[in-house]
Amino acid sequence: MGPKVSIIIPFYNCAYVDQAIQSAVNQTYKNIEIIVVDDGSTIFTEKIMPFKENIHYIRKENGGTATALNTGIHAATGEYIAWLSSDDYFLPEKITKQMSFMFNNHAEASFTNYDYINDKNEVLIPHCGQSFSNINEVYKGFLSYNVINGCTVILKKNIFEKMGYFNPFYRYTHDYEMWFRLLVSGYKIYYLDEVLTKFRTHEEAGTQKYQPEMKQEMLIIENHYRPLLSQFIK
Repeated sequence: MGPKVSIIIPFYNCAYVDQAIQSAVNQTYKNIEIIVVDDGSTIFTEKIMPFKENIHYIRKENGGTATALNTGIHAATGEYIAWLSSDDYFLPEKITKQMSFMFNNHAEASFTNYDYINDKNEVLIPHCGQSFSNINEVYKGFLSYNVINGCTVILKKNIFEKMGYFNPFYRYTHDYEMWFRLLVSGYKIYYLDEVLTKFRTHEEAGTQKYQPEMKQEMLIIENHYRPLLSQFIK
């Protein structure tokens, strides 16, 4: 059956949460648990109700995505963690293919490519992310921008126990800081060149609404980590 994978879905007032949960339920990899962390939502909570028997539902006060992810990770009983934003969705073979890839490469952490879609699930940019042929190219990519879409990752849970959890100080770029933290600590994050996630753009998306705040946080992260990362580049 394979080790258990905990899929963490942070949710805050998102109209697409039912599609995200359904995509987790539809996974061909059966040893999973689905943890939906409601970060103090005031609307769209009714979209979760039909899935109550298939998920572990946690409601908390609003604190941001990092706190919701951390709550889900703490509650997770799986050996591996996958993160799925409530406005995105997984393809059915996502966990099966990525776990197989990780076993074959003895990887503790991995990410994949993704399609960029709109509110109608239409693909705007296929295979949207950059492709990499080795870990050195991943290191180099981080000298320019965040090459990892957080909703494409699968990580061993014990990584968080060793390295700490997502930092809530970075309200919009907590994932960027985490990937840097892992890389400069010697963790290799392997790349699988397949589209297994659909990443959605829409009017309420944080990446659309909070660009100035994101850029400010990214500057702090990059100034700290990029000099440390350079020592890993061959």
